[in-house]
Amino acid sequence: MRYLSDHAPLTVDIPITEKFIQDKRCTIIKNSKEEEKFTLDLIQEFRNINTSNIYNKDTLELIIQEYKRLLEIAWVKYSHYINITKHSKDW
Repeated sequence: MRYLSDHAPLTVDIPITEKFIQDKRCTIIKNSKEEEKFTLDLIQEFRNINTSNIYNKDTLELIIQEYKRLLEIAWVKYSHYINITKHSKDW
């Protein structure tokens, strides 16, 4: 004998999409010679920027953009790519 059930079949669709997981990262190793050179180079470059004539917002923005440009140049010069593995440290 078969009894009627009050259960209804349930179907669930779970979409799975591909996601890019970065396996390399650009970094400067802590306490390395590259870190020391990076810091000294930035200090020297920042000292060369004239910050005595900041009279308005536009002048300040130009100086900040110059800081950013110098930082990016130094970062590219002294950093290098490392592989990210399950044993990598979180800095």
